[in-house]
Amino acid sequence: MTDISKMLEQAQKMQNDVQKAQSELSEMEVSYSCNGVDVVANGDFSIKSITISDDLASSQDKEMIEDVVLVAVNGAVKKVRVRTESKLAGITGGLNIPGLF
Repeated sequence: MTDISKMLEQAQKMQNDVQKAQSELSEMEVSYSCNGVDVVANGDFSIKSITISDDLASSQDKEMIEDVVLVAVNGAVKKVRVRTESKLAGITGGLNIPGLF
């Protein structure tokens, strides 16, 4: 088998592995909690749910609630990004492939 054939075979395997990983990641859910706010995000970076504790909801401090929700959402999204990068780095050997995420 020629070097080019081997490279093409490896590239096809990597593409299949990446597609499989992306499918698995899209089904992943992560949660992040911050001071009475719980956020659940999907592997496709969408927010599935936000739950605010009764204590926080009754605090009537709108600005604090907004800040805590923002921190919790960003935390959940970061968790998804880290898991995604970690899973795909194992497949691509750390190569930065444009359009992969």
